Amino acid sequence: MTTTSRPRQLLRLATAGSVDDGKSTLIGRLLHDTGSLPTDHLEAVTNADGEADLAALSDGLRAEREQGITIDVAYRFFSTPTRSFVLADTPGHERYTRNMFTGASNAHVAVLLVDARAGVLRQTRRHARIADLLGVPHLVAVVNKIDLVDFDETRFKEVESELGLLAQRLGGRDLTVIPVSATRGDNVVTRSDSTPWYDGPTILEYLEEVELAAPSAVASELRLPIQWVARPSDDRRRRYTGRLSAGILSVGDEVMVLPGGSRSTVTALDTLDPNRSVAVAPLSVSFELADDLDVARGDLVVSAAADATAPAPAREIDATVCWLSETPLRAGDRVALKHTSRTVRATVQELHTRLDPETLEEHDSPSELALNDIGRITLRTSTVVLPDPYATNRDAGAFILIDEQSNDTVGAGTVSEAREVVPGEQTRHDVKWHPSSLERDRRWSATGQRGATIWLTGLPASGKSTVAVALERTLVDAGRTAYLLDGDNVRHGISDDLGFSPGDRAENIRRVGHLTRLFADAGVVAIASMVSPLRSDRAIARALNEAAGLPFLEIHVSTPVDECERRDPKGLYARARAGELRGLTGIDAPYEAPEDPDLAFDTTGADLDDLVARILAELARHETLTA
Repeated sequence: MTTTSRPRQLLRLATAGSVDDGKSTLIGRLLHDTGSLPTDHLEAVTNADGEADLAALSDGLRAEREQGITIDVAYRFFSTPTRSFVLADTPGHERYTRNMFTGASNAHVAVLLVDARAGVLRQTRRHARIADLLGVPHLVAVVNKIDLVDFDETRFKEVESELGLLAQRLGGRDLTVIPVSATRGDNVVTRSDSTPWYDGPTILEYLEEVELAAPSAVASELRLPIQWVARPSDDRRRRYTGRLSAGILSVGDEVMVLPGGSRSTVTALDTLDPNRSVAVAPLSVSFELADDLDVARGDLVVSAAADATAPAPAREIDATVCWLSETPLRAGDRVALKHTSRTVRATVQELHTRLDPETLEEHDSPSELALNDIGRITLRTSTVVLPDPYATNRDAGAFILIDEQSNDTVGAGTVSEAREVVPGEQTRHDVKWHPSSLERDRRWSATGQRGATIWLTGLPASGKSTVAVALERTLVDAGRTAYLLDGDNVRHGISDDLGFSPGDRAENIRRVGHLTRLFADAGVVAIASMVSPLRSDRAIARALNEAAGLPFLEIHVSTPVDECERRDPKGLYARARAGELRGLTGIDAPYEAPEDPDLAFDTTGADLDDLVARILAELARHETLTA
């Protein structure tokens, strides 16, 4: 009779603490005493006297062995009859704090080492705070080198008291404290006769008995970021792949793809296990849908059930970050933000606090975050991201910040709150509009003309820019002040951080609307040539100008899509038809024609001078060309 043994639980742990506290030696001792070392590895670090350098077992880099410190994160594996362990040996040196952040990012347990002689140090507090920030569920403190204080119970109690104060500053976390000699093996795997005054668990006993909480296994809480979309073949539909960060997925489930909101049903599921019909977090999966949806890397699959909750399409994020670059972070800086499989541009809106690693107190309104600083900030993204609060989902609530020039990772953070931002609907209460001391009528009288905005909207390749260029030249040649804000040129500058998602398009229109208002107020005829496909977005631009009492002319360049596609000067339509370009207005993104434009014309076969004359006539009707 064949019996199937129950799979061993997997526990991930990371060491933490200051330099020279003995983290690498402790790991070597764990590997040695659990019989997890290959013989050749042990022989390689054993000297002529038969003494093994346990620290060298995890210090794999040549520079680490030469300097006697850990630089990179070293991962080691061992197991017992009840559990399998993935152990991350993280650096204690302050310069390599970023690597501690990496090693502890998915840990279940943080093992915080303290030298019994030195007690709690600055880096001890910093690493404890990082472990708390990263939501590591369990924190165990190891008072190492207890043999060097002669296994003194009084000294252990003193260090235990310091650690108790540290735990209080971290919000009253439960903290188990174990006296250990990693070199000798006391209380690592086997209990020590030298500490009769200690009746708690050994390190291995603690690791085997600590309670682990599995990720959410509720279908309605599904979170599946898409990492790859495989092209369909003759015998197979399009496949979508990714790793579940929460929830479960099975054939027949109704799902929704964000941020687009399209819905479908799962028709096939592959988990690389032929005996498994249901995928649970954190498995990687490949699946098919009943419909060929427009799904791409970075999209998020969630449950479409009635009781499901979906993350908000956020453009503003409150987060706690650990800054990992030697170049300080300041308000206004721009970075790339990578959240799950989605990367967007982000701007630092505000630095709220900076953590003092000595006292763990937060200082308000810092001017910058320096290397290894931890602080609370607000980020504004160029397009939507779909995070959950880190407290509820560690995968979906974490992100990294990347320098766009060097491609270096410069920060790592956790989301505390994510907010949806609707462009044009937010009112600033912290600043006030200051009108010019020069009256508008006086300015316009001096320039001899009134300001106005001419907004040309239409499909790509409809002829908007051609008409706009001719109009600007005609006005300037006639001695009038005019300026063309072309859509492509705007995206090279003031909107170079925006893409072409619906949210980005709306933000682009909002920015250009404010520009035209300022130009028109100065007595300039502002000419905006923008696809601006949605009526609601164009309404924002109109409202901005009309609220200031400025003329706004909406001109619909109504050239039909067939003619636009025939022209296709940039090859956009061809790329869209080939599936190389998503979201092209007129092909797979909507265009809402103006319902009541001030002027509309089709440029097909039209005379350019005649079109310009019609616009000038409309301006004259609004008495714009004279003061």
